[in-house]
Amino acid sequence: MSQHHQADDNFEGGEEHGEESSQRDPSVQDASSPKEEREAKLPSRAAVVHQHLRLEGQKELSRDSMALLWSAIAAGISMSFSMVARGVMHAHLPETDIGFLVECIGYTVGFIAVILARQQLFTENTVTAVLPVMSHPTLPNVGALGRLWGVVLVGNLLGAALSSFTFLHMPMFDEATHQAFIALGEHMMANTPMEMFSKGILAGWMIATLVWLIPAADQAKVWIIIIVTYVMAIGEFTHIIVGTSEALYLVFDGHISWYDAVVGFALPTLAGNVIGGTFIFALISHAQIRGDVEAQRDCKQGLFYRRKR
Repeated sequence: MSQHHQADDNFEGGEEHGEESSQRDPSVQDASSPKEEREAKLPSRAAVVHQHLRLEGQKELSRDSMALLWSAIAAGISMSFSMVARGVMHAHLPETDIGFLVECIGYTVGFIAVILARQQLFTENTVTAVLPVMSHPTLPNVGALGRLWGVVLVGNLLGAALSSFTFLHMPMFDEATHQAFIALGEHMMANTPMEMFSKGILAGWMIATLVWLIPAADQAKVWIIIIVTYVMAIGEFTHIIVGTSEALYLVFDGHISWYDAVVGFALPTLAGNVIGGTFIFALISHAQIRGDVEAQRDCKQGLFYRRKR
């Protein structure tokens, strides 16, 4: 095993540092759970979160494609709850600043449902599934990531399309709510492709931040989801799955063409979400952990510890 991979193994909770810890303080080993012992070996609290997400990502990368697809379709349907909740509130609230701030609460519903149900959401996988590949960027791992992304994205879009078609053609909502769905979609489509892309970067970053915060949120998990996604709503940042529900509602109702939905919304928003979630947040977050790993590998310590010695 190379020295580099040796460091990774120690960073992920290997045996070498565990033996040193148990020799230094055997009572800690007796009192601590195996999880606590593994976390104690990590160089920082950020490394604990990184390891948690990386292990989650490894599980997702190894899942069966059909299981991923069905979970992704369910997530696409669940994400349409954001459009439904916001549309229903929009139809019953005055068109004022206060009304806008209140209706944006509805945007958070889909994210709460998807994340708590642990369904496969594409923008969530731009962080969790990427971290194992960054840790070991081999060709098989990159291929597994591509398979996961492709299956989950297709499933999410299918679920969103199914929801939009159903909402439009079945007598579920009154005319006021129907007009509210159209108004939400038209407002989103008023953005230029460059605006879709730019706002998508920030949305991708925010979802990645949400994913990073959840392992440490404990009982406050729902509040973290609400706060982050509420800011996305009032900031009108574009999200590929929520926006697909709104854009396809317009397509199925004849308000915009497929070209407008794909070229004007989907492609620039997808690119922005991936860049914001993966190439910015995940890379930067992984880079800080790699620094800890390198320091651990080289047996480096901070100035405080050197002075203490």
